[in-house]
Amino acid sequence: MQLAHYLGLLHRTLDNLGAAYREVGTAHGDEPDVRQNCERLARHCAEQAEALLPFVGRYREQAPDEPDRLHSELFTGVRSGPLGLLRDLQDLYLMAAECEISWTVIGQAAQGARDHDLLATVRAGEQRTAIDLAWLRTRMKQAAPQALVVAG
Repeated sequence: MQLAHYLGLLHRTLDNLGAAYREVGTAHGDEPDVRQNCERLARHCAEQAEALLPFVGRYREQAPDEPDRLHSELFTGVRSGPLGLLRDLQDLYLMAAECEISWTVIGQAAQGARDHDLLATVRAGEQRTAIDLAWLRTRMKQAAPQALVVAG
């Protein structure tokens, strides 16, 4: 069963995304909403990763290195200034989108396996990830004029 591959992928992606949220929140602490929301989103990642643990035990987890590679390619270090904030938020968005599609794929497998518990966990994860992506998208829209027009 290849579900273990995607469980491992999602679990590591959530861990890496949580760490990235903390990095960005700390680096852009002068933006109170960014600091507070990144802390909140990092907690969401930890909660979602914890919610996967029963299924990791059930299906076993194969931990591919793709999430680490994605994290290291996106986050060679946070950036500074308005453009840095915009780029950091965009990187977070791409990592969160990886979580979103992984939830979707795992949800399809849960339906096929008739695993109602996993499906309920997936639905909760999908909902939370959608909200997180919406905040990131909104915050990028807010940061874009300052970063691309005013600060330039």
